[in-house]
Amino acid sequence: MTIYSSYPLQGAGRAPSVAAVNGAKLALEQAGGKAGNISVTYKPLDDSTAQAGTWTPEQTSANARTAAQDKSTAVYLGEFNSGGSAVSIPILNEAGIAQISPSNTAVGLTTNEPGATPGEPDKYYPTGQRTFARIVPKDTIQGAALATLMKQDGCTKVQLLNDKEVYGAGLASNIESSAKAQGLTISSNEAIDKNAPNYRSLAQNAKSAGDDCMVFAGITANNAAQVFKDFAAALPTAKLYGPDGVADTTFASTKDGLPTAVANRTKVTIATLSPDEYPAQGQEFFKAYTEKYNEANPDPYAIYGYEAMELALDSIKRSKTGDRADVIKALFATKDRNSVLGTYSIDKNGDTSLSDYGVYSIKNGNLQFDKTIKAQAG
Repeated sequence: MTIYSSYPLQGAGRAPSVAAVNGAKLALEQAGGKAGNISVTYKPLDDSTAQAGTWTPEQTSANARTAAQDKSTAVYLGEFNSGGSAVSIPILNEAGIAQISPSNTAVGLTTNEPGATPGEPDKYYPTGQRTFARIVPKDTIQGAALATLMKQDGCTKVQLLNDKEVYGAGLASNIESSAKAQGLTISSNEAIDKNAPNYRSLAQNAKSAGDDCMVFAGITANNAAQVFKDFAAALPTAKLYGPDGVADTTFASTKDGLPTAVANRTKVTIATLSPDEYPAQGQEFFKAYTEKYNEANPDPYAIYGYEAMELALDSIKRSKTGDRADVIKALFATKDRNSVLGTYSIDKNGDTSLSDYGVYSIKNGNLQFDKTIKAQAG
């Protein structure tokens, strides 16, 4: 049997994607290359191009077709970006292949709750059967976590920005509704041009509006560092916030991401906790990963790449046959799974029961865990 993954291995998304691939390799190695008695081969694919420097719809659909046409494919891990999964889910759904994302949080991939757009999620599942699951909480929860964090930090008037992608636009909607529920004023929700040379005019508008905080809903690859630098310059005392889409080592890097002065004012959320807050299995993972890859401070997505592979192997094992239909049934029958992330279940929509978000600051070019935010969708 073959397990494919599809993550952006070039450009700004490379660091977290390589961490996810390495986590998956470690999980398969620890399992002896098997799911129960079934031998498994892992084939990582790249859904980015050197020219784009990020995932592309064309490369993503090509990857999904490669997996769909391989009769040995049992599970597909991906995409890394929610917009990518909007492309690959229908292809894999028609082929009857189980799909597990380690990082997608866009609400509309699994439900029609606030943050989804018309036609979601049904348009992604042409067969009418669910085939996609994720191991991170959806953005109704992350939006509430960010609003809760900004409220706790004393924000009163917030400039909200999004990068126009499935993930960013949906998350911005969730942040906006959660902020209003908590009495936070959102001055506007602005969609940015990811190819713009700078965002000074938007930042000046925020200054004129009297905003004391800025939150960006989007991914690192969509010019996030420039957004934060320009807003930091225009709003010298404002607090700056980002979601899991920027919670990676590239964005945190003083070389490729934020200058120290900007990083000191920035907090990001991601469904990854401090290693010492994980169960024993999680702590063992960090130890094993550090030993294997010689990384003292693993990218937050390493543990999610590991668990995505672990869940894939467990689903194949529980299927008993390795047949695609049986693997899907086993995946959606996941209940009270004892994992490196803690104990969780997968519901009928493909969503995890996990709901905690970690708040990270950025110190010396690294993400540093601050605290856990327990925020429920409201």
